Order: sequence, then C-alpha cells, then structure tokens
Amino acid sequence: MDLAELEIFRAVALEESVTRAAKALDRVQSNVTTRVKQLEEELGVALFLRDSKRMTLTPEGQRFLGYTERLLALAEEARQSMRGDMPSGTLRVGSMESSAASRLPRPLARYHGKWPDVRIEIQTGTTQALVDSLLAHRIDCAVVAHPSEGAPDALDMDVLGPGLEGTFLFSEELLLVLPPSHPPVRTPQDIMLRSLATFSRGCTYRMCAETWLASGEGPRLALNVLELASYHAILACVTAGSAVAILPRSLLALHPDAANLRTVPVRTAHTFLIRRAGFMTSAYAAFLQELQHG
Repeated sequence: MDLAELEIFRAVALEESVTRAAKALDRVQSNVTTRVKQLEEELGVALFLRDSKRMTLTPEGQRFLGYTERLLALAEEARQSMRGDMPSGTLRVGSMESSAASRLPRPLARYHGKWPDVRIEIQTGTTQALVDSLLAHRIDCAVVAHPSEGAPDALDMDVLGPGLEGTFLFSEELLLVLPPSHPPVRTPQDIMLRSLATFSRGCTYRMCAETWLASGEGPRLALNVLELASYHAILACVTAGSAVAILPRSLLALHPDAANLRTVPVRTAHTFLIRRAGFMTSAYAAFLQELQHG
C-alpha cells in the first residue's frame, strides 16, 4: 500500500461515496474505485459494505481506518519536519464552539497573514469528542477546557486522555445565564426554570453546570436537559425565557442582548491547547505562539 491509496480509502470512508470522494480528491471516479479494490485485495478483506446509496465501513474497515489516520498523520508530520522552521502543510485544529467563536478569530487571522501557505482545518465539538479525535489522529491539536479546578500548572492532562500534553492558554469565567425577568439567584435552589440548555455529554462546561446545579444545601435541583448544537440556539432558549445555561463570559460578551440577561458567577475553567505527546511541527509551534499572544 502507499500513502495515496490510504488517502483515497480515508476519503471514501468519510464521504461514504466513491463519487463524493473522487470529487473531494479531484480524481476520476474509476480511479478511486480501482484503488479501493486493489487495497482490499492486498489486505485480503472487504473494507466496505456496498449498496446503491452509500458505502459503509465493515468492522475490518473501521479498524483499518484507525491505522490509516495514524499513518497519514505521521507522514504529514515527517514532511513538515524536513522543511526546517518554515511552517507548511496542513494543521488540523479542534476547538470548542465557544473558543472558536470568541478566542480564535484574531490568532487565526494573524497566523494566516504570516503563514498563508499553511492550510488550517478547523473542527468543533465537545471536549471529549475533540480528545477522541486527537487520540485517533484525526486532528493534530485541540483547544479544550480542563474539567478540574485549581492552578493551571497543577492540572493533570491524563484526566483528559492517555498520552496527551497541554499548554495553558487562558481561563474562562463561567456564568449562569438566566432570562431578564428571572428573580435573583444566589444558590441553585433559587432557580425557577426547570430546563438547562447545553451541549451533548462530553462538554466540560455542561459538566461544570451539572455539578454546580447539584450543589447547595437544599433538595437537589432536577432539570430537564435540552441538548442543542450551537450557542446561538442555547442563548435563544434563555432569551425566550424557557431555559437557563452556563456559558463563558467571553462568549456572552458577543451576544447583542447580553446586557439584558441575568448572570451569576459559577466557577473558573482553564483552557489548554492539547496534543499527542511528542507531536511537533513548525506549523503547530507557530499556531501555539499566536494563541499565547491572545
């Protein structure tokens, strides 16, 4: 097998279609089909289940995709290491939705201005989803929130996942956000609404919210969880008076109606740029430098 063959296999696996993979790779469809069949013959297993609408991975194909991601990531890292200190190639960055909206635009603009030849791919998700993608070699680094409290330099990256290293970037003040008409809140028991608008499980801020809401001296507050896909939807629910949420202050500051919402400080969460232990390219080093400049 060769790297081109692996890239074709990965594209078909992600697109679940030879036609879409061929378009993404700028190859003719027959070439993609042939290379996939050659790879299956070489490995002696079927990598895809084929039907008239899509191609899905077999268990063997799913397992091979993990190796493919690792091999292609290592190959890209090797290419960049041969080009000295000049950032080049592709850098695959993961980020929480909140950081992507409030913290990344300026560093990314500066980075692109300095290193226009580097292709940056951005993937957003919960902290846990990003850690999973990082460990699976689908991304190179990720901006995530650490779930533990305490001094940033005392936090253990193994809590996030095995074999990860992290560089502290900034701290976020998490706020309980309520509709303007809600009565003042000092403890979780003061909350009148019974819905929490948040992301899916694996979100560090959701974990912080659930921990805080379970605290206090009174009976435990039982909330219905509304799992939403964006902060726009979360804030829309709060503004409409149907839910509460816990959000970082930096993100709330971007919302046009932020001044009208009632807020209560909850805790501080520390944000890190994490990577696999030993991973280092000039593109990554330059990106980290821009993030540290704010």
